[in-house]
Amino acid sequence: MASESALYQRRRPPTAEEMAGIPWLHHLQPIERERIEPMLVVGDALPGDYICRMGRPVNYWFGVVEGLLKMSADSAQGHPITFTGVPPGGWFGEGTAMKREPYRYNIQALRRSVVAGLPLEEFHWLLDHSLGFNRFVMNQLNERLGQFIAAREIDRMNNPDVRVARSLAALFNPVLYPGVGEVLRITQQELAYLVGLSRQRVNEALRNLERQQIIRVEYGGLRVLSAEGLRSTLQGGA
Repeated sequence: MASESALYQRRRPPTAEEMAGIPWLHHLQPIERERIEPMLVVGDALPGDYICRMGRPVNYWFGVVEGLLKMSADSAQGHPITFTGVPPGGWFGEGTAMKREPYRYNIQALRRSVVAGLPLEEFHWLLDHSLGFNRFVMNQLNERLGQFIAAREIDRMNNPDVRVARSLAALFNPVLYPGVGEVLRITQQELAYLVGLSRQRVNEALRNLERQQIIRVEYGGLRVLSAEGLRSTLQGGA
């Protein structure tokens, strides 16, 4: 949370409910939690607020308690490229935090969100002292690597339905985003921002997935009916 940002100015201690929604805390030993919990802060992000910006130094390791963020960067031609969304339960930027390097991407709130932050030095203290935390971070890195390899392959395809299915599969990843569960609270316009398609084309793709009984469009969100069906859509589209 850079000192000049509005998000930093709105930081506060997390509530008990917000603390309970931080997945990696459950991997810590009691003495580790006793040290770390008082260091955690949360900020109330408004739509459009930047949590991380390209070129800025890393000061915190961040996670989403509530809401939806997007990870993006600018292409060599100056056009924005969206990599992925970050729904509840997702923590991100551990690679940047480990290397203490400037951000190579932007993280921005798509809607009102609650974002948690662990100070960088406490993040490194956990890496040095907590076996459970190291396992959590390794699982994160491994899962994210597989996700981005799959995204790279699918981005070469011209099938919009596959692009939408890929984005949904990424957002419903139970390892990276344990706070989502079976229902993802997202609007079709927000999904369109993440996929890089028009809202109308996203709507068409969702209806196709719904006809296959893979998802169900509900008020204010999407429910996955068949995770295996979603994965099969990823493998079959070209």
